[in-house]
Amino acid sequence: MLRRLILRQATVAASRDLLQRRGIHNRNKKAMEYVAKGWSAIKEVDRVIDYCELNDRRLIPLLRGAKENFELALEADNLNTHARFWLSKLHLKYHVPGACKAVGAALLVEAADMGNADAQYELGCRLRVENDHVQSDQQAFHYIENAVDQLHPGALYLLGIVYLTGDCVKQDVDSAIWCFHRASEKGHAGAAIAYGSLLLRGAKVPESLTKLSTVVVSPPKKSRKNPEDLEINPLEMAKEQFQIAARAGCDLGLKWLQRLEQEEKLLMSEEDNECAHV
Repeated sequence: MLRRLILRQATVAASRDLLQRRGIHNRNKKAMEYVAKGWSAIKEVDRVIDYCELNDRRLIPLLRGAKENFELALEADNLNTHARFWLSKLHLKYHVPGACKAVGAALLVEAADMGNADAQYELGCRLRVENDHVQSDQQAFHYIENAVDQLHPGALYLLGIVYLTGDCVKQDVDSAIWCFHRASEKGHAGAAIAYGSLLLRGAKVPESLTKLSTVVVSPPKKSRKNPEDLEINPLEMAKEQFQIAARAGCDLGLKWLQRLEQEEKLLMSEEDNECAHV
């Protein structure tokens, strides 16, 4: 009798847990559907905003729709950090009806403290720009580092710049290169340009990255003793970085590639002339 009672209680508890998980999943799913709709509306605004005034009335339906969807997402799942972050952006950046910068700032801090990498990066940038005292710099660095822990490309790039310039921290070129490398892997054009430029200036690639690099030059077969004899080709690595920037739509990446191509042609021409004279 006691065993049946225990089994029945265990079954009820398991069923309750399953229903609770299913309910959480459904709320998360519904919230992300609202987030997707709101995000699509914002992307449409971003697509045309350069060709009209920021407070153009034609944008109001899109902005109002985005705001309503993010609010519905939070009603469905109050722990959804994506909805909280994008709703903060609407209040802080866009001329949406009912916008309030204080509300936007509060939502941004909440999303950052809840672990949203985009919010952490955004808040870190705002603290660095809008405040001019040591405590804010420390808070900014804290949020940016948290975003870096999640490999946020913008945060990686910004931290790389901090290490490269020695702003707020001890200058560390190796750490800067590591940050630029990780950010460029995610398609960040600025990081790719910075990384490629450092390579052309003769900066050494940290050992932790050389093991991962695919751009190598093999020594002649006679002198090749083992696979570890492969040497990094900094010029080819730089070109690879500028190609990443170019694919991201960065004109500077294309200019660097054209410049390197011209220099290679000039070098080949000089070598041909020397061979001809010999």
